Amino acid sequence: MGEIKFGTDGWRAAIAEDYTFENVRKVAQATMTYMESVGKAKDGLVIGYDTRFGSENFAAAVAEVAAANGIHTYLTPTFVPTPALSHGVIEKKAGLGVMITASHNPYTDNGFKLKSHEGGSASPEIIAGVEKQLGTGEIKRLPFAQALKAGLVEYFDPAPAYIAQLNKVVDVEAIKATDMTLVADAMYGAGLGYFPRILTPGQITVAELHGTRNPLFPGMHNPEPIARNLTEVMALLAGSPSTELGIANDGDADRVGVVDETGRFMNQLEVFALLALYLLEVKGERGPIVKSLSTTSMVDKLGQLYNIPVFETPVGFKYIGPKMIEMDAIIGGEESGGFGYKGHIPERDGILSGLFIADMCVKLKKTPSE
Repeated sequence: MGEIKFGTDGWRAAIAEDYTFENVRKVAQATMTYMESVGKAKDGLVIGYDTRFGSENFAAAVAEVAAANGIHTYLTPTFVPTPALSHGVIEKKAGLGVMITASHNPYTDNGFKLKSHEGGSASPEIIAGVEKQLGTGEIKRLPFAQALKAGLVEYFDPAPAYIAQLNKVVDVEAIKATDMTLVADAMYGAGLGYFPRILTPGQITVAELHGTRNPLFPGMHNPEPIARNLTEVMALLAGSPSTELGIANDGDADRVGVVDETGRFMNQLEVFALLALYLLEVKGERGPIVKSLSTTSMVDKLGQLYNIPVFETPVGFKYIGPKMIEMDAIIGGEESGGFGYKGHIPERDGILSGLFIADMCVKLKKTPSE
């Protein structure tokens, strides 16, 4: 087995080779030991998972370890978007969150994301604290049925409160009242069903592509919302003059891809600049912007135009999120299409990003290409 090593946003590995139940339990035990060491165990743990192969079983394995360590656990009853899980951590005032997902990786992989008590990506300090505990003690485990019966594990659906939160931060009713046709590509991922659920019934027409669970992600290299994986939605918009906007989310719905009414993929740098402009111009917000060092200079130019500071971080939302909190930033973004917002969660949210783009079109009465 390879070394368990956390990357920019958790631990990811190939299923059955390194991503095994044994290793998931090992990482889970390190997480519980860390929570105990920093006084977070008493606050409980929220666990969610995506649509990948075996994700619900790996999530249950984490819950078994948490229960055996005496940590009260809230487990989602079905797959959920990562931002919904992160919001659930805040809702339950939990010590940490665990999301079983490999995000946009190929179908062969799965992963283990850690979320802080603030609802964002775990900071480098938290990650280092968990890594330090790997392999340091006995891996405890209480069979899932027993943990459930004892009340140490309870089912918790974060979706209703998450959707209510989205309605607070974006003018959903204005989007619903437009005669726009929106194509939402769920990419067979955890965000499936969310755009129809949020935007209907209404005047708007929402067509969902790949809105079923399929861990193989057929027809795409991987569930990443970039041009090579969005040929179907691009062709649909190019061939339908009445369809005005395409929104795609990755496997765990924390990233966004945007296709304009001509079928052109709008790259993530353009989308970051548009989202920043939306917050500044449409919503009238003012405050710092945080960006990773590898993303667009258009954001710096907006900072100069609107006389607001722009802060740069290393790559990874584990750096961007804490910097957003520190500077009270209105938006934080990275080159891969992940964007977080003030007044929401210090975490990437691909669903909210898509809603913001739709609202920008409605409020400015412009097509995406315009």
